[in-house]
Amino acid sequence: MSDRKNYKHIDKDSPTRSILKALSWRLVASGATFIISFTIFTQATQTAFKDIVGAVSLITGVDIIAKLILYYLHERLWTNIVWGKYWRRQAARKRYRNIQKIKKMKNE
Repeated sequence: MSDRKNYKHIDKDSPTRSILKALSWRLVASGATFIISFTIFTQATQTAFKDIVGAVSLITGVDIIAKLILYYLHERLWTNIVWGKYWRRQAARKRYRNIQKIKKMKNE
């Protein structure tokens, strides 16, 4: 494998991939937001079920839009950062072995 430090071409995710990743994550995260908000509203208020669902739906809708945009921008920013994209397994193994040696020395 060639040394990646001197490369000129950087592999990046396409904007479409970033959008699809953002959408799939938003479905999961907003589902959690809906359930958590619904549970809190149900337990903390004596409001009618219909009003709770309306309020929770509004919260979830705003959450989806705002965080979808923020996640996309965050993803596009990180796709331009080279740090951490390429690493050598050997270096990770060496670091792991060193940590194990230190732990072993502390236990003795």
